Amino acid sequence: MPTPTPKRLALGVSLAGGLLLGGLVQAETLLRTVGNFSGNTLHVEGVERPFFEELDARDDLAVIYNPMDAIGVEAADALRLLRSGSFDVMSVQIGMASRDEPFFEGIDLAGVAPDLDAQREAIDAVRERFDERLQERFNAKLMTLWPFGPQMMFCNGDIQGVDDLEGKKVRVFTPSMSRLVQGLGAAPVTLQFSEVYLALQRGVADCGVTAPSAGNNGKWPEVTDTFVPLPLAYSVQGHFMNLDTWNRFDAAQQQELTEAFARLEEQMWELAYDVNDDAIACNTGQASCSDHQAYDMRLVEIDPASRALVEEIASEAVLPVWAETCSRQYPECAQAWNETVGDATGLSIQ
Repeated sequence: MPTPTPKRLALGVSLAGGLLLGGLVQAETLLRTVGNFSGNTLHVEGVERPFFEELDARDDLAVIYNPMDAIGVEAADALRLLRSGSFDVMSVQIGMASRDEPFFEGIDLAGVAPDLDAQREAIDAVRERFDERLQERFNAKLMTLWPFGPQMMFCNGDIQGVDDLEGKKVRVFTPSMSRLVQGLGAAPVTLQFSEVYLALQRGVADCGVTAPSAGNNGKWPEVTDTFVPLPLAYSVQGHFMNLDTWNRFDAAQQQELTEAFARLEEQMWELAYDVNDDAIACNTGQASCSDHQAYDMRLVEIDPASRALVEEIASEAVLPVWAETCSRQYPECAQAWNETVGDATGLSIQ
């Protein structure tokens, strides 16, 4: 935990003073905050940490911020940790946490959105339903939703196209991504981001799926030699706040926090749009590389037929299985998805 600052040491005094003065002194609200994986340096050090430091500077907030891997938090446990009140704010990897609520995975089903623009339209369409479900099931409030960017493959071996993925062990991190990878003839291996470097190095996985920038920051090109730029999904993330914590703020504070988190979300979208093209260039040794570590991976050419195959697998193997699983917990699941994400992407669950 961070060394107590004068502000932290003053917190108890502020609370006591507030009681003695009958509420004339506004006590700070402590936000125990869990951020993203520390390996995602552009997101964590470039955007997330400065944002929470800015919140900590407010007179009415005291923020304790740590990346999730720094304190041993598993991404898959985020929703339950929020519901229990173990933390006040968490950065949540939606797909990894969706085992506790399959409806949430519907925001980023593998193979559904062809590009970032379509993914953003889908997120905007489902945002209200998502927040309602989050509050109902996990006593948490939606603050942001944003993607890391197109999820592509860092691989080892002689891979000229998607047909060569057959038999490969591919690191995935969502159930729908597992089904898509199986449809491509590969074997899915579910691993947390921090585990992937060693898995690729030791042959536990032949390929790893992540955003080009995240893989570069995680030094995956050190242990892989082939880059496959076929978007499988977008790794949608969110920042959620415990609802009891949210309800301790008055209307003016809630409005200010809503506006602040909206700015955070926009910064994350800008990263998704801006940094991944440069990361691809750097991963594959292109002259245009400027803002990432340069490597010399071989770039696989992806033809339109590969995208068509991904969409076919999504329609036939991903959507129906997900809808069946989701409907067991949420009977209106398929209808809600069709009216939001489906309308945005042009697909539907029959």
